[in-house]
Parts: sequence; structure tokens; C-alpha cells
Amino acid sequence: MALVREAGPGDALVLSRFAEQTFRDAFGASNSSSDMNSYCGRSFGVDIQLAEIERDSIRTLLCLEGEQLAGYAQIWNSVPPDGVGNDDAKELRRLYVAEEWHGLGLAQQLIDASISIVSGDGSKAIWLAVWENNPRAIGFYNKMGFVEVGEQAFYLGSDRQRDIIMALSLNPSCR
Repeated sequence: MALVREAGPGDALVLSRFAEQTFRDAFGASNSSSDMNSYCGRSFGVDIQLAEIERDSIRTLLCLEGEQLAGYAQIWNSVPPDGVGNDDAKELRRLYVAEEWHGLGLAQQLIDASISIVSGDGSKAIWLAVWENNPRAIGFYNKMGFVEVGEQAFYLGSDRQRDIIMALSLNPSCR
């Protein structure tokens, strides 16, 4: 079983490289290089990752196989969009596993750890946005109990895309 732990400031460099690579692996073939470069440039730099790791409103989880970073997730304390139905919800902003680790249960470990943190903070729900053209992720989130509750625009560079908003109630009687 992989180790899931919270990121610290010393993880910013490796996380920066990993986050950009997994994002490019997931979406590079479906998007223009200029849009990918624009988004990655403003989202995954070392300084950006360090600031996110140090921000109290963000929890960054790393999934390690031995010494190798195999996946990560970020939980943000952000305002939920309409449709989530609960102001006391946290956002699963990112969840990525490197391609070579797909299918080995690491995403499950990351989502379980994320749900545990959100539930432990007293939140009543967890929500996320997933690109409409990412059926693998949508299927995974459905399997985890998330349901579609809305949509929002996402800009990858200059390309306006549609994200599906999904939410999971953490109230045991509603699951």
C-alpha cells in the first residue's frame, strides 16, 4: 500500500514538476500546446506550489510508492458553486496519479484520504469539477458516489471548456 501524507515546503519542487507532467499527460493530446503552456505556466510553478502548500485554506496530499511521487490531491476551502447544496463543503481541486500507477488503487487511496480530511474538518460535502471530455475520471467519481450537480466554465489558456460539477454528501444517512 502506498503512503499518503501531507506535503511540506520541501516538496514544492518535485510537486511542481509532477503536477505539470500529470496535467500534460492527461490533457495535452486534446488541447493546443499554446493553451497548455499558458495554463501550466500560471498553475504549476515551484513558487505557486510552495504558496499553495503553505496556504492554510489548501491541503495538499502526496501519494508515495517508496520514495517516488505517484499521485497527489488538493483540497481547497473554496466557495461551492450553485448545485452543491451545502455551504459547508470543501473542494477536491486536483487529484492526479501518474500514468504508470493507473489501475493500482492509488486514486482510491487519495480520495479516501481526502474524504477523511474533509469529514474530519466537519464539512458536510466534498465537490469537484471534472472536464466533460474526461470519461475515465467521471466514471471513477461516479463509482466513489459523486453525483453530477451542475456545470461551470473552465479556461485552459484561451479555450473555454465545460466542467461538470460533482458532489458527494458526507452525511452517512445520505450516502
